[in-house]
Amino acid sequence: MAQHFLLSSQARTFSIVKIAKMTERQATNFFKKLRWSDTNGKPVCPCCGSLKYYDLSTRDVWKCKACKKQYSVTSGTLFAGHKLPLKTYLLAIAIFSNEAKGLSALKLSRELDVQYKTAFVLLHKMREALLETRDEEPMDGICEIDGAYVNHYTRPANNIEDRVDRRRIQNPNKRCIVVVRQRADGRNEYIGSRRTLTYVLHNENPTGIAQIANTAIVAGTEVHADEANAYDNLHAVYDMQRVNHSVEYMSETGACSNQAESYFARFRRMENGVIHRMGNLYLSDYANEIAYREDTRRWANGRIFNDVSSRCMKTLQSNEWTGYWQGNHRISERLGA
Repeated sequence: MAQHFLLSSQARTFSIVKIAKMTERQATNFFKKLRWSDTNGKPVCPCCGSLKYYDLSTRDVWKCKACKKQYSVTSGTLFAGHKLPLKTYLLAIAIFSNEAKGLSALKLSRELDVQYKTAFVLLHKMREALLETRDEEPMDGICEIDGAYVNHYTRPANNIEDRVDRRRIQNPNKRCIVVVRQRADGRNEYIGSRRTLTYVLHNENPTGIAQIANTAIVAGTEVHADEANAYDNLHAVYDMQRVNHSVEYMSETGACSNQAESYFARFRRMENGVIHRMGNLYLSDYANEIAYREDTRRWANGRIFNDVSSRCMKTLQSNEWTGYWQGNHRISERLGA
């Protein structure tokens, strides 16, 4: 029997030890090559795009000769105004990349010896980078779509005399995560699913499902779904294949949503075993994080580290996480497509 890829040496192309041995200068050069890859790490003014600058080397800051603005390697990026050493941010990305089912802020705070508040914001900034840079091109080939509910538990009353039938009580925090997965075509290195997109709805309703499908799936694509009524309207646009999960996992014609269920299995492990509580305001970020981990599950950890680092440097300064603990919170949920 062949060895699984994740157990092979090819899956281990990066170690946190490499970051731990870095100097701050090496960490700065690493970020420079990530941000200014087109110029091989040579600074480019984020304000006017000029390549001419004065080198203020004592502070790792450059002054543009054209617009006279000062900037650093993190100016205008997700890590703008950073207070921790750049090496610490690289360590955070490395720890985040090596996790398979998510990372808690408490663990990260212990690993980096920083406050919980610092680790919490840092993790959410990385989740925001994954969400802002995800590929949202419509999928084709064979796709699967399914939904799962979260935050729907209603705690029973303490005294048995006060308890009611909780099946008749709807938790106002209940949300539905809808996942769309594109199956691999079998002609490349991908196994199972190639790409995943996630969305959050109040419930699994026909209108919301239709909007998501029209955004994420090319018309005429073969789509696999279960027997929920919310997917009935998709028959007019897509080649629908339905499976009745109360009877079987896969129909006689091969219809199934096993790739979607694979996503939900990993998400539940993060929800129940790592994070424990997810606020609805940022549920879309958590859902997309697991989508990213599913899509990169067969990547070498060095490739994941480089990809997450690059996404963080391509993401603009966060309006939602800059000053979070001073009261700057997201105003509303990200719902639908």
